[in-house]
Amino acid sequence: MLKKWEAEWISPETEITPDQRRPAGVLRTRFELGETDGLTIFATAHGIYEVYLNGQRVGKDVFAPGCDEYESRLQVQAYDASGYARNGENELIVMIGDGWWRGCVGIDSTRNLFGEDISFLCQIEQCERVVAKTGEDWEASSSGPVRENDLEQGETYDARMENITEWHPARKMEFGMENLVETSAPLPAEKECFEGKLITTPNGETVFDFSQNLAGYTELEVTAEGGEEIRITHGETLDEHGNFTTANFQPGERNREGGIRQEIRYICKKGENRYHPRFSLFGFRYAKVEGDLPAEKIRMRARAVYSDMKELAEFACGNEKVNRLFQNCVWSMKSNFCDIPTDCPTRERAGWTGDAGVFAPTGLQLMDCAKVLQKWLENAKICQRDDGRMAYIIPRNGPGGQISEMFSASVGWGDASVIVPWEIYCATGDISVLEKNYGMMKKWVDFLRNRAMERRPGAPEGPYSDVIIDTGMDYGEWCEPGANVMETMQRAYMFGQPEVATAYFSHSAEILSHVAALIGKEADAKEYRAVAEKAKEAYAWVWRETIEGKSRRQCEYVRPLAFGLLDGKDREQAARELDTLVRENGYKLNTGFLSTPDLCRVLSENGYTDTAYRMLVQEECPGWLYAVSKGASTVWETWDGIREDGTAHDSLNHYAYGAIAGWLLRGVCGIRADISGIRIEPLPHPLLGFARAKRETMYGEIVSAWEIKDGTVVYDITVPAEAVICLRGEEKTVSAGTYRFEEVYS
Repeated sequence: MLKKWEAEWISPETEITPDQRRPAGVLRTRFELGETDGLTIFATAHGIYEVYLNGQRVGKDVFAPGCDEYESRLQVQAYDASGYARNGENELIVMIGDGWWRGCVGIDSTRNLFGEDISFLCQIEQCERVVAKTGEDWEASSSGPVRENDLEQGETYDARMENITEWHPARKMEFGMENLVETSAPLPAEKECFEGKLITTPNGETVFDFSQNLAGYTELEVTAEGGEEIRITHGETLDEHGNFTTANFQPGERNREGGIRQEIRYICKKGENRYHPRFSLFGFRYAKVEGDLPAEKIRMRARAVYSDMKELAEFACGNEKVNRLFQNCVWSMKSNFCDIPTDCPTRERAGWTGDAGVFAPTGLQLMDCAKVLQKWLENAKICQRDDGRMAYIIPRNGPGGQISEMFSASVGWGDASVIVPWEIYCATGDISVLEKNYGMMKKWVDFLRNRAMERRPGAPEGPYSDVIIDTGMDYGEWCEPGANVMETMQRAYMFGQPEVATAYFSHSAEILSHVAALIGKEADAKEYRAVAEKAKEAYAWVWRETIEGKSRRQCEYVRPLAFGLLDGKDREQAARELDTLVRENGYKLNTGFLSTPDLCRVLSENGYTDTAYRMLVQEECPGWLYAVSKGASTVWETWDGIREDGTAHDSLNHYAYGAIAGWLLRGVCGIRADISGIRIEPLPHPLLGFARAKRETMYGEIVSAWEIKDGTVVYDITVPAEAVICLRGEEKTVSAGTYRFEEVYS
């Protein structure tokens, strides 16, 4: 981070028209260098930007400076520019788009959320000597080739305007610098590329199929005479008739722009044209092409864009559909980690807390996402209310209102403020994440404690009335198959949701007690341990009174098992009833958003591994392999995102249900590596035949594989440090090395 800013905020625009979509702004300056070593560009923007030095793009970041609560934190990027510089005169050109600052954001396509300007701040230093800085001496233009730009709606690009001739002085802007922070997480970057296959739909549409649903943009190459127009619309699926559609992710009348267009309008220059949008991000597998040139003359590729995270895990087994499921989970994570964790890359693109909370344990196994999550937590602290409630979308993507205030109390969603820091610590051993977020975690648990003290009018007296949470509004389990969301919300409003709310109260208080002990707050540790224990007792009472032997909802048996809220015979009974419910339902799940990630895990950990496997390979809806059987290349928002009749609805790229990948690594192949050490406890089963997983962990690379053949199971295990290997209940401690074990499979 810079020691001292001498630069000034400047804008390329001479006027601001907040109700109109605007061209991308362009800024230019020139400066002299005697030598090129030690040159650093410090930059940030209101909007998103790209920097070019002497005609070369500086850095590989996409959508810098990223998505944040800009009034409180705006990241500054530092680029080593020595390799782009030259002795003598250097020319720096910057392009600035609307981005999250003033572009359309969220399901409503809210515009100008953080401001109506696009502005830029830059200081170029060589060995701590300022050689250039933004000011009114910079040149500016709104006459560049990007005529309109928006992350959601798309981009209009006129390649004939690439040689800019109209320049005017930059306009000085009066913005402070107290919100500037150092970039703390890897920004998005261009990743995998998929060649498009040209198809013609029954309606006669010309469509490129890239075979993979992803978040990113298309790249085109074409030779033209100049002036020809190409229009590209991006969608996730074909409809039931095989025609192109974007209907499945449209938000309806509430959207202020008339829908999420995901559209490119490109006007060709004479000769060779190569293009991809700079300031738009789309969720898509298909691209419909219209315009003045035959599609056969256009080369089209899909480029994935996501935060620059390393993949940490591999998985393969004897069931190809399960292998595809694992890849779908990875791809939905990639598609929804574009600077912040989001729900989907099409309709909402929102940093929902609930999604992050349920997926974080799996995400930290799949990819090196800890810094991305930590950056998101910095925004979470900003979005927390004074009374401890948590915004359910972070950073915000709309002006807020009564609904957002009401659901900021929602358990499961707000508990991400406790769960995510804890899971990062467990996966990395970085205790600083607990220290940095302890205040937020404590405020949330205290809010739940105050909620528990409230009484719902007309609620019957009971032994735990001051601990059971039965007031306020919670999303609850959410999206259970066959459940009516509106009826569920109406019941919640009238009677509360004491089962799910009290469970999370106990769970978060328990985590908080561990965190307090780890960072030396012994008094807090003792206090919240007692709070958690009392809430656990209250939950067990609620469970015995209202759920045991009465409920047909799998989630109400998964949750207490996952959170350790039942002991002894109660725990055995809950596991037994869950197993019965699953089997009676034809090995189909009926869990929703909150408990599905733990479903197979709690079954296998409580002696029902066969049931977990049969549920895993279930190809009927609702089940994980239904989407795979329908040709999915990502995880869907709903279990029946494409129905049996081919009709599509809702997002087809949501990572939350992809948490099953965590069980494939941790359960099927048994790789458990966290702050407690390394434990390998695989669960072989003939339904897969064999399985092999590899994971990079804080200890190093771990490999765990098993194969069942001719009545024998063979295990091949590699560990980088001392580990406990548990096979069929028998434990042995081993040192770093590679091991093979054989036993009769029964």
